[in-house]
Amino acid sequence: MPHATAKVDGVTIADTDNYEVVEGNIYFPPSSITESYFKPTSTTSACPWKGTASYYTISVDGKELKDAAWYYPAPKDKAKNIEGYVAFCKYRNSCAEMNAKRWNTGLRMESDRIIDKNKVEITSE
Repeated sequence: MPHATAKVDGVTIADTDNYEVVEGNIYFPPSSITESYFKPTSTTSACPWKGTASYYTISVDGKELKDAAWYYPAPKDKAKNIEGYVAFCKYRNSCAEMNAKRWNTGLRMESDRIIDKNKVEITSE
């Protein structure tokens, strides 16, 4: 059975045997996240086929990762399988900024996609 874990500085913030993969991102079911590490923000971004994403800031042991996780509270029909599921930003630049740039301009800059080991570490089997 597949398994996925998300960690910040070695602290597990999400763990599941039941996840979805969309566009290379692992989406964790809402029941698999440790809610005490997540704080909703006012940030949103819009995907043409998934809908409007909302974001969380993750706080672990005094380390705060702004807008480091996102989810679709009311996705479009083609993305209903990830409704409420949470994905994590593992890149140097803000995922909210990267997503807005990509969806607004159609550009995906490889320089934006440099993995930052100080962000969320995601492993899957």
